[in-house]
Amino acid sequence: MNSEIPAPTTWHGRVRLTDWGVIRARGEDARSFLHGQLTQDVLQLPADRARLAGYCSAKGRLLASFVVWADPAGSDVLLACSADLLPQVLKRLRMYVLRAKCQLSDASDDLPLYGLVGAEVPGDVPWALTAKVGGACIRLPDAAGQRRALVAGAVLGEEGALPLAAWQWLEVHSGVPRIVAATAEQFVPQMVNLEALDGVNFSKGCYPGQEVVARSQYRGTLKRRAYLAEADALLAPGAEVFDLAEPEQPAGTVVLAAAVAGRPSVALLSLKTANAGGRLVCGAPDGVPLRLRALPYPLPVDAA
Repeated sequence: MNSEIPAPTTWHGRVRLTDWGVIRARGEDARSFLHGQLTQDVLQLPADRARLAGYCSAKGRLLASFVVWADPAGSDVLLACSADLLPQVLKRLRMYVLRAKCQLSDASDDLPLYGLVGAEVPGDVPWALTAKVGGACIRLPDAAGQRRALVAGAVLGEEGALPLAAWQWLEVHSGVPRIVAATAEQFVPQMVNLEALDGVNFSKGCYPGQEVVARSQYRGTLKRRAYLAEADALLAPGAEVFDLAEPEQPAGTVVLAAAVAGRPSVALLSLKTANAGGRLVCGAPDGVPLRLRALPYPLPVDAA
C-alpha cells in the first residue's frame, strides 16, 4: 500500500454544506431516548465536545451516521447527518419515541451548516466544541494537512472562496465516514471504521443492532474495513469495487467519494481486508483503477 498522500492544494474559506442537514431532539427525555437508539453514549455527552454516532437497523447495519453535540444555547441535542437521508431517518426515529418526552424536528433551516478551512479554524483538539452566537463550532480532525471545522447556525455572511467540492475532497481524505442514501443499511459500524473513531461505545446500554455490532467486535467475524483510495475518474457512493484476482464478485463498496479540479479523485472504500493488497478497480471488473492511500489514523490490530 502506498502510504504517501500527495501534497494538496491549500484552501481557505467557508462554504454552506448543502449536502448536510440537522435533526434537533428537544425535551427532558431527549438524551435518554437517543442513548437507547444510537451507538454513542448520549447521556454522558460533554458540553464542550461533539461525538460521532451511528444509527443502526436491527441487523446492525448503519441507517445513518451522525455528528452529535449538545446545543450550547439550551438542553437540546443536535445531530448532523447527510441531507439525502435525513427525512427517512427522522421519520424512523419518531416511530420509537412513544411515551418519551422528546420532540424530534428537522432543524436544517434554523441551523445551517458551514464548512470552515484554514487558519481561522479555532483550537487543535479534534471534536472540541466552541459556542458561537446562535450556534457552535466543532473542530474536526485535520484532513490532508488542513485545519477544518463544522460551524452550525452561526451567521457567516458570504460563503467565501472555498468550493464545496474542495470541502468534500477534504472530508473524504479525513477518513471519517458519512452514510448517504446510496449506502444506507450496507455496513455494520466497524466496516467503515466508526468504532476506530470512537463512534461506538461498547459499555453503554442496548440500542438497535447492538448484538450484531458487539459480535463483530468480539468474535472475530469482521472481514471488512474502510480504506482510503484515489483514482483518475469520478467515483460515486454505492459503487462496487473489484479485485482483478477474483473479478467474479465484488470485494467492496465506495462509502464516500469526491473530486476537485486538478487533483486525483478520492474515495473511502469499505473493503474486504483480504483484498486490501490487490489490484482494485471500481464500477466493474474492467472499471476505474484504484490506488490505496494511508488513512490519517491507525486501524485496530484486526485490520493490520
